[in-house]
Order: sequence, then C-alpha cells, then structure tokens
Amino acid sequence: MSSMFGKPRNSSERPPQSPLPECNVAILGCRGAGKSALTVKFLTKRFISEYDPNLEDTYSSEELVDQQPVLLKVMDTADQDGPRNCERYLCWASAFLVVYSIDNRQSFEGCQRYLEVLALHARGCQRRCPVLLLGNKLDMEQYRQVPSAEGMSLASSFGCLFHEVSACQDFARVQHVFHEAVREVRRQAEWNLPVQPLFISEERPCPPVATPVALPTHHSLATCTFNTLSTINYKEIPSVAQAKLVTVKSSRAQSKRKAPTLTLLKGFKIF
Repeated sequence: MSSMFGKPRNSSERPPQSPLPECNVAILGCRGAGKSALTVKFLTKRFISEYDPNLEDTYSSEELVDQQPVLLKVMDTADQDGPRNCERYLCWASAFLVVYSIDNRQSFEGCQRYLEVLALHARGCQRRCPVLLLGNKLDMEQYRQVPSAEGMSLASSFGCLFHEVSACQDFARVQHVFHEAVREVRRQAEWNLPVQPLFISEERPCPPVATPVALPTHHSLATCTFNTLSTINYKEIPSVAQAKLVTVKSSRAQSKRKAPTLTLLKGFKIF
C-alpha cells in the first residue's frame, strides 16, 4: 500500500552507499479532518474526497527541500476516538502535523487533546519534536466555524507553527507545510548538536630562572641569551594574534655593510 502514492526512485541517481537522510512525519487529527486528503495531495497532487477512515498506512517520497534531498516518510494515522494507543507514532515520528477542519469545531477541540498528549510526551522523554497545527478545508470558508485567530492562539499556547490550507485546491501550500516540517526537524537537529569546548591560552608567571645559556655567534649574528625553564607549560604560548615581530640587529648595523637581522616572534618562548 505504501508504494501506491510514493514517488518512484531511480537507483542510478545516487550511489547505494550514501542513503538519504530520513524525516518521519505523523499526521494526527479527528475523523473527517482531511488527513488522508492532505497526504494524497502532497504525494500525487490529486484530490480524492472519499477514504476508508479505518485505514492507516505509511508512505515514502524523495523530496528536495532547500536544495537538500531528504526521504520523507508520512504516516497517515487512523485513531478512532482521539489520541489512544499513540505510542506507535510518538516514538516513530520526528515531526507532527495536527489537522482540524475549519468548518468543524469538534475537530478543532479534538486537536487540543492531541497537542496536550504531544506536550506531555515531550516533557517525559526530554526530546522536542516540531509540531505544526494545520487548519484544513480552506475552500469551505463560507462554512467556517473556527476563526483563524483562534487557531493561531491555540498554536501559540503550545509553541507550535500554524497554517491553513486546502487539500482540495492548493497543492503549493500543502507542499510548503510538509517541507516546513522538514526544515523544523533540521533546525532542531542543529540546536541539539554538542558544543565543542573552547580552549583559551592562559598567561602564568614564569618559574624560577635557571642558569643562563649563551648561544654561540655564527656568521655575524648577534649574541642572544635565553633563560632555560625548569618546567614547560604549553598554555604560556600566546596566540598568533598576540605575537609581535621584533627585529634584532648586530653591533655592526652602523657600518656601511647591511647587517644581518634575526627576526623573532615576541611573546613566544623557545624551549
């Protein structure tokens, strides 16, 4: 059944060793809200008005969202009496579309129960999945029972996005909603990336100075004396931005001949 609406894949387009990233989207809502119509509209660009309300299935489609390929899996759920036995999609989905019909207030009230279940699940597992509240059947505007402001208020109270679409008429807006779910999943994945520790060099006082060591003079270079350190602390090495160039000239710099120079990085210690 899942292959009925899924878009065909050509194995020659991509090497088999590099599978596409997956995004699992579960569509929730009461009976008659138009969940199956939205699924078919997104996958086939067609509108079918009659479905078996007891049929639940998962479909796959390769999508290109913001020039990045993704394997989008859509679960068209078929809860009979609200959010019961919902573990099958709570642990599976990475994003949720909660759908109601704008011409049916009862379906809108049922969405609140789904949003409460999702919020409770997010607190229990400490994993936040994006949720989008979707008002369907925008083509039934003359029979509207749920104002847009009321839908926006409910979405805001649960911290989720809000859209209104028509599975009957507008494919572009339906596609935008599914792609927006993928974008939200990607944003959430970026926020959950572990933060790499930042190491900052420290300036510490040098240990007691040992016996000076004089370097021999070669080829008219100036005689330089460096103090040996009893212990080495690599945190004392300054960053490149703190280093300064210092030019040291020999005593023959006043002669007519050009004196050789020795260029050092001030602040760096030689071990």
